[in-house]
Amino acid sequence: MASLIEELIDVLEQEYKLYKELIPIAEMKTQVIVKNDLNSLQEITDKEQAAVDQLNVLEHKRETVMLDIKTVINRKSKEFSLKDLIGLLDKQPKEQKALSVIHDNLKAAVQRLVGVNNRNQSLIQQSLEMIEFNMNFIQSTRMSPGNNTYTKSASRYDAQMRGTGMFDAKQ
Repeated sequence: MASLIEELIDVLEQEYKLYKELIPIAEMKTQVIVKNDLNSLQEITDKEQAAVDQLNVLEHKRETVMLDIKTVINRKSKEFSLKDLIGLLDKQPKEQKALSVIHDNLKAAVQRLVGVNNRNQSLIQQSLEMIEFNMNFIQSTRMSPGNNTYTKSASRYDAQMRGTGMFDAKQ
């Protein structure tokens, strides 16, 4: 079982390292969203996706190791968390301490990342609402009965504008 716990600690440390790498990426994403730089946003999203793919592999490995540990200690309950394992390692204080530290570090990193991602989600939502407002405003000004643009031949200009939509798609 000692080798399983060492393997679990290794996997958790790799996950922690990836989460720590994701935090500055998510913070850069905030700046990019504020600047409305879509090219940089795509690059950052690609980096995030690569890290998430690695995290998914590590998470699967962690689940497998936890199942193996659960089998070795003959635990029948469906739920078996890292906290449960830490509680069972009273006779192995070194491993218990290592797991406890990595658990706390992971928890803090994930909470920080969730906070930054929530802020990014809020900024994106605000941006979408502003785009929708602008589109509705533009559409309502084009649909209004009178056009506020004055030209020498206003009646002809108004008649030409009524039939056009918001987008001019040429085929």
